[in-house]
Amino acid sequence: MGNEISFPRQHARTQRFTLGAPRTFTVAPDGARVYFLRTATATSRANGLWAFDTATRSETLLVDPNTLLTDPEDLSPEERARRERTREQAAGIVGYATDGAVRQAVFALSGRLFVVGLATGDVRELPVPGAAIDPRLDPTGRKVGYVADGALHVVELESGADRVVAAPDGPDVTWGLAEFIAAEEMGRFRGYWFSPDGDRVLAARVDNAPVPRWHIADPANPDKPAAEIAYPAAGEANAVVGVSVFGADRVDVTWDRDAFPYLAAVSWSSHGKPLLQVQSRDQRHVRVLAVDVETGAVDVVADDTDPRWLEIVPGAPRWTPGGELLRVLPIGDANRLVVGDRPWTPDGFQVRSVLDVAEDGVLVTASTDDPTQTHVFLVTAEGPTRLSTEDGVNSAARAGGVLLLVSSAMDRFGPKVTVSTGGEIGTFAETPVLTPEVRLLTVGERELRTALLFPRDHVPGVKLPVLLDPYGGPHSQRVVSARNAYLTSQWLADQGFAVLVADGRGTPGRGPVWEREIAFDFADATLQDQVDALHAVAAVEPDLDLTRVGIRGWSYGGYLAALAVLRRPDVFHAGIAGAPVTDWRLYDTHYTERYLGHPAEKPEVYDANSLIADAPKLERPLMIVHGLADDNVVAAHTLRLSSALLAAGRPHTVLPLSGVTHMTPQEQVAENLLLLQVDFLHRSLTA
Repeated sequence: MGNEISFPRQHARTQRFTLGAPRTFTVAPDGARVYFLRTATATSRANGLWAFDTATRSETLLVDPNTLLTDPEDLSPEERARRERTREQAAGIVGYATDGAVRQAVFALSGRLFVVGLATGDVRELPVPGAAIDPRLDPTGRKVGYVADGALHVVELESGADRVVAAPDGPDVTWGLAEFIAAEEMGRFRGYWFSPDGDRVLAARVDNAPVPRWHIADPANPDKPAAEIAYPAAGEANAVVGVSVFGADRVDVTWDRDAFPYLAAVSWSSHGKPLLQVQSRDQRHVRVLAVDVETGAVDVVADDTDPRWLEIVPGAPRWTPGGELLRVLPIGDANRLVVGDRPWTPDGFQVRSVLDVAEDGVLVTASTDDPTQTHVFLVTAEGPTRLSTEDGVNSAARAGGVLLLVSSAMDRFGPKVTVSTGGEIGTFAETPVLTPEVRLLTVGERELRTALLFPRDHVPGVKLPVLLDPYGGPHSQRVVSARNAYLTSQWLADQGFAVLVADGRGTPGRGPVWEREIAFDFADATLQDQVDALHAVAAVEPDLDLTRVGIRGWSYGGYLAALAVLRRPDVFHAGIAGAPVTDWRLYDTHYTERYLGHPAEKPEVYDANSLIADAPKLERPLMIVHGLADDNVVAAHTLRLSSALLAAGRPHTVLPLSGVTHMTPQEQVAENLLLLQVDFLHRSLTA
């Protein structure tokens, strides 16, 4: 018994049970092999590059990072920032890129650049003058691009010649990298794209000079200087982003960047000219531009507007093999796949991402009648056909007649990866020491999706304090049909709580009307849905003690937890706010202005949705937790709320986490943080 590991420690050391699980799949065009990343054990952080043979169903470790990199991982500040934006916590090979034929792959380790022949596993290092970031092969496999010190390089593989394609022309300029806003909020992590023939490269130029400078200090180490970051807070200036095409000469792409300053997505395929998706600052107007690579002129091939905003959908826009433009648009109450001018998906069909476009149709993920489930569909002009067969959360990759499905479900731990030709790709992920017992419920007049968990030894008839465990904001769901999503909630329940997870208005999967009900109204809409979910579930579950209700959350969930105890002390009796946004003027432009408008135009909206002015209202126990190295929701949010609470004479607890960013902290810290939260809740909710 003494050797048993606690769930919090297990959860932390396995990085939420992701270590050892396969990820980042590429199917070869002939369907013979599938390439993927996986760590060697359930607790090792270094990913290797693996191959799965679809005929023999055997797996081979092609590249072991430990043989290439014997010293501890050494990342440049730029690479650390890139990983923070992608929420990447693993090590080793965290990303790779192949040529079009999937014969070679490139990757970086500690800024060193490597290329591997996928048929043989032969690896060679390419010398680079600096730490390489985001290496990519051109589609023909003759060249490798990468970024070092803000300059875009291209290496000729045959000769080894390395040339600088685009060099920074100022101290705040980079070429070939995604700016903060693109990576944090748009899901665009790339900054350069090769042409199909490899002869040209389209690159983004980012000038951060106009962006305000913030400083992130480490108070635990006063000898270290504060890190300076360019942070585009709501209402402030963004980075200036331009695009150029490099071939024999440089050609600058021209569009109305004053009206459309955001570069949301780029696509360059053999089916047509390169495409740029650009947005107005308020995100109500989006254009798709086709680029003439000879002149830099653009044609507007789509011009879409919405009275609230238009979402960026992964994988769109792009050309179909027939040369028609594909995009995803809100039509009626559905996020619909549109090819040319014709919707290919029906009302009620919520497209979440575009995975692949081929002659036989478009591969997408989507939700239909149940937003807790995401399925894979092949969509043609005749409509969608569902390819994923099991209930749960599904995604896919395909090529060469082979379909690979990645499926999570309520009846098993972690994702299952199946190959249509037969067999599964194995996992080394650790089995959790507990199994969630979850009831998925639909409650209330708004049919709120909720998950309810009791202690596994609960005796019916015994009243339990209630703990709400939401995220509750846009672009993320907590109530999904996947067992691993509830592991921490079950552990919290086992500490003596009825744990309730609820997704309210603004969360994805239920259509544009639902998503837009939070426009200009984060606070009232999202908080009311948590209250309504609590009361609706308590009406059918008498063991919920509504005189002892706590709430905890991180990021938007942290905002919601603080909001709950400040504005609804009649319902919530204690709150734990992790990395909360407390003043929306301190959060970034693209996210905040989409939902709340520009602060200069709608100051009253920012006042109504921020928390600082509510400080004198606090009458319930509140713990605020914040990583001092957080460059997404900076610690100033917590410090300003704490100062206002102190000025109002309101007792509260602040737990600063030294050296911790917006991501989950180190193993021991993560374990003890959960234990401290439980202790706080028990003390605060004692009857």
